[in-house]
Amino acid sequence: MLIYNVTVKIETGIHQAWLQWMKEEHIPEVISTGCFLKHQMLRLLEVDETEGPTYAIQYYAENNEAYQRYLEQHATLMRQKGFDRWGNRFIAFRSIMEVIA
Repeated sequence: MLIYNVTVKIETGIHQAWLQWMKEEHIPEVISTGCFLKHQMLRLLEVDETEGPTYAIQYYAENNEAYQRYLEQHATLMRQKGFDRWGNRFIAFRSIMEVIA
């Protein structure tokens, strides 16, 4: 199993609206691609929140093929929707991890 992790730092001014959008629109849309089995959303603690909070959204893919399908067929559109909605008021970086135990 793989975890596709997206870490996002959000400007304080859009925090609540962004959080609602993530829960009600973006995450359900990513899950509806069929590429991921489940997700979890976490807020990082003990970090500098001067410029806003930081979240990690983790999507669980059964295998590399499902993850690659997401990248090839869906990732560009999903990322563009975020930029269209929030512009440069957030910073995101992505990583992929393998579940070992």
